[in-house]
Parts: sequence; structure tokens; C-alpha cells
Amino acid sequence: QVQLVESGGGLVQAGGSLRLSCATSGIIFGMNTMGWYRQAAGKQRELVATLTGAYAATYAEPVKGRFTISRDNVKKTVYLQMNGLKLEDTAVYYCWARGDFWGQGTQVTVSS
Repeated sequence: QVQLVESGGGLVQAGGSLRLSCATSGIIFGMNTMGWYRQAAGKQRELVATLTGAYAATYAEPVKGRFTISRDNVKKTVYLQMNGLKLEDTAVYYCWARGDFWGQGTQVTVSS
């Protein structure tokens, strides 16, 4: 059974930082492309970042230069380091694994 469990969300002031974690089980983590998506209230879910098993990363334009995706293949965990947070980064953040597996989401709220 595949499980993706996010943690690390919360309330932060604009300009601050958060690090999201996604612990996985049930997948061949080291070879799998992992990613983060987000969904703001009233909006569609959108891609934030992906990271392949070969450590090739892609980022959505709004987060380039501020967010960093990384992975620990021993811990089978993917991370999203978010710096310089903006009000518009407020959303539920979802962990994703190739094969269309999803976590339950973690809320990130950025306040002014």
C-alpha cells in the first residue's frame, strides 16, 4: 500500500520560510519522480516542483529562486524548502509520486 504523508505546513509571515516533508512508503522511492503541487482556495491544483530519480528538478515560474525540492533516498522522503514566502503562496500543498499517488495535503498560510 502506497502512503505519502506530508508535514511541516503552518502559519508564517510574509518573507519567512517553511520546509515541507513528505515521508513515503510502498513505492520504489529512489527511482521515482516526486513532486509537490498546491491548491489555493477556489483555484485549480497546480504544479510547484518535481524532482526525478536522477535529481533533475523543475519549478513553476512563481516559485523559481525561492523554493527548492530535494530528496533523501535513505529516508524515502522528499522535501520542499520554501523561502521568501508570499501571500499568494497560501495553499494546501500536496506531495505527489509518479504513478499518480498523492498525500493528504498540508496547509501553508502566509500572513502579512
